[in-house]
Amino acid sequence: MANPRLFRAIDHGVAEYSMIEEGDRILIGASGGKDSTALVEYFGSRLIRKGGPKFEVAAVHVATEIGSPIDSDLVTRFAEWGVPLHIIGLSVLGRLKPGRTMNCWWCSTQRRTELNEFAIREGYNKIALGHHLDDILETLLMNALAKGELSTMPPRLKYDKYPVTIIRPLCFADIPMIVHHATERGYIMSTCTCTYQDNSGRKNARRKLEALTDGKYTEKVNLFEALRNIKTGYLP
Repeated sequence: MANPRLFRAIDHGVAEYSMIEEGDRILIGASGGKDSTALVEYFGSRLIRKGGPKFEVAAVHVATEIGSPIDSDLVTRFAEWGVPLHIIGLSVLGRLKPGRTMNCWWCSTQRRTELNEFAIREGYNKIALGHHLDDILETLLMNALAKGELSTMPPRLKYDKYPVTIIRPLCFADIPMIVHHATERGYIMSTCTCTYQDNSGRKNARRKLEALTDGKYTEKVNLFEALRNIKTGYLP
């Protein structure tokens, strides 16, 4: 079977940033959405490829009291793809400090902490997250316009304090590409529906990115590549 377009885009990111190396033990953060599900399918396909570095992979779903449980169809698919799934419970409300208001940032931070601790405890050296090209560019715009700084989510990030490296294999895949693949494969198109979410900042950034690039994939990639092609002599 031909390599799907989405997998070719992931291959590009994996090769460009050396995301899979010999002896790696990779943990995938599986939210249950299309992005992380595509990653699980991709890594499952890499396990049966001939050649390339040898590695291990597993997925972890962090279940909270305010989110939906991972769909049973996905649990079955993960097993078919040869990727073990671990489900760990977390009370994000229970960790909320007195006087603080629940929000997406807090929930995300606590779930990321659980992923890090599980990876370290079980000996995984890399964590694969489902952030895609649009996420990276939206974060770029948010940081530039709100903070006055040029920064975003790097495709590969080695923690200073922990023996774990974050990888984002979807860095060359945008939303339409992932949606098309998920639709063809019949993934459950789940999204967060908790009552605490407030994504207004990211939604605004998504609208601005769409207006800036007219939704064109090539222009998104050019904007991404501009971050690696900086002409310092022509900047303030």
